Amino acid sequence: MTDTIEVRALHKRYGRHIALHELDLNVRPGTVFGLIGPNGAGKTTTLRTLVDVIRPSSGTVRVLGEEPRRGGPSLRRRIGYVPGELHLEGRASGHRLLAFYAEVSGAAGSSASVLRSARDLADRLGVDLNRPVRTLSKGNKQKVGLIQAFMHRPELLILDEPTSGLDPLVQREFLTMVREAREAGQTVLLSSHVLSEIQQTADEVAVLSAGRIVADGDVASLRLGSMRRVRVRLGGADAASTRAAFERVPGIEGLDAAVHAEGVQLSATIEGSIDPFVKTLAQYEVHELTVEEPDLEESVLRLYGDAEAPTKKPTTRRTRRGDGREGRS
Repeated sequence: MTDTIEVRALHKRYGRHIALHELDLNVRPGTVFGLIGPNGAGKTTTLRTLVDVIRPSSGTVRVLGEEPRRGGPSLRRRIGYVPGELHLEGRASGHRLLAFYAEVSGAAGSSASVLRSARDLADRLGVDLNRPVRTLSKGNKQKVGLIQAFMHRPELLILDEPTSGLDPLVQREFLTMVREAREAGQTVLLSSHVLSEIQQTADEVAVLSAGRIVADGDVASLRLGSMRRVRVRLGGADAASTRAAFERVPGIEGLDAAVHAEGVQLSATIEGSIDPFVKTLAQYEVHELTVEEPDLEESVLRLYGDAEAPTKKPTTRRTRRGDGREGRS
């Protein structure tokens, strides 16, 4: 099956400034793909290339089997797009604006059904479409932007920071819309700073830093499966000797040992195999043991640090790296 999005060696240069460095990206049909990265990482540049708002300096891009620069209106009708900086102005009401988009985006003869879908989405998101769009708040303009992207049920949704300005309840409804789109067979490419959105919805994730993908894989792999946080309460032990014993465990970091009523309480982070830790633990009387995986936010912050320190490789399924100036987003 052909991937919905295929990007090969995508390079974008603004004069002497390199925004994207030989980027490779694949998004499978019917999946939610999350794109994570700090400001200036290259997320928006990548998404704008997919919809032919900007054109690459080199490399190849195929979206729904076509090159964006050659696909024209017929390709764009198959895509729902929310830009990172949404500007909606004018005296037209939300209804009139969406009616115009329905004529542009909807299939022949289906504008009425697209408008019904728009009204349903407006009810779900809680936006008054009778008001002129210029009078709407930032959050309500963002809702209109989401409606125009979703209302014609496109094969592909490309969403750049889509929940910007939305309150938490509306963000939750948006995540439901994304899940529904996936269940309907649509493909979603979602760029976000809100890591919980990615963690809750994405099937796969790519981490961008300075115009390069520094790690990619499924969400579980980007939780740094080889890293764990541990907390343990030991009986019949003293803090000094216990600390000395566990400091010899390979991959242990941030070790803290504190005395409690029955012995010693330890906390630490273990990267790599947990077997040496368990074997050391077997020498003690264990009263309580907690082992946790890090959440996605902690994992991504570690990956950003790895991108700035090329000598250390992130523990993910696949890695790509290289240093260079940070590109524009």
